[in-house]
Amino acid sequence: MQSDPVVLGEGKYYNLMRRGTWEYITPQCFSDVVLIVPLLDDGRIVLVEQFRLPVGRPCLEIPAGLVGDGDSYDDEGILEAARRELIEETGYDAASLELILRGAPSAGSNTLEIGFVLATGLTKVGPGGGLEHEGEEITVHEIPLADADEFLAERAKSGYSVDLKTYVGLYLARKHLGEF
Repeated sequence: MQSDPVVLGEGKYYNLMRRGTWEYITPQCFSDVVLIVPLLDDGRIVLVEQFRLPVGRPCLEIPAGLVGDGDSYDDEGILEAARRELIEETGYDAASLELILRGAPSAGSNTLEIGFVLATGLTKVGPGGGLEHEGEEITVHEIPLADADEFLAERAKSGYSVDLKTYVGLYLARKHLGEF
C-alpha cells in the first residue's frame, strides 16, 4: 500500500510532493498544459520566442499555456485554453482546433498531462506577443515548415534554447500535412 503524499513546499503554480521516497511536482492552480501547433494555410508554422528564466536565455517554442489558469478560467477546457493562448501569444485565432495528442511529458517527476492541439484556418485578430501578462514579451515567428528544423538549429547554435516539445509539434504538423 502506498503512503499518502506529503507536501514539501507550496508555490503559486506548483507543489513539491513526496510519497514514500519519491519526490515530484503537482499543479497548484491549473489542471493541464496545452501546446498549440498553429499552421497557416500557406504551410508556415507559427513559433514563439521568449526569455525563459529557468534556462536563463531566450527559448523557441510552439505556443502553449495553462488550462484553467486562475479563478476566471476554473471550468475551462483544453480547446478553450488553446484558443485563448493562441490569440494571446500569436494574435491568431483558429477556425479549427483539434486535440491530436495527450499524455504525460515527464511521468517520473510530475503529475502533469499535456495536450497538443492542431490549430488551422488561422486569421490574424490581434497583436499577440503576450501583452496581456506583465513580464511576457513574446516574439512571433512564421516559418515555412520545410525550413523549421534549420531555423531552430541555427538559433540553438547562437545560444537559444529550443523546447523539445517544439519538435513534437513539427512532427505533428508534418503528419497532418501528409509529409510521411
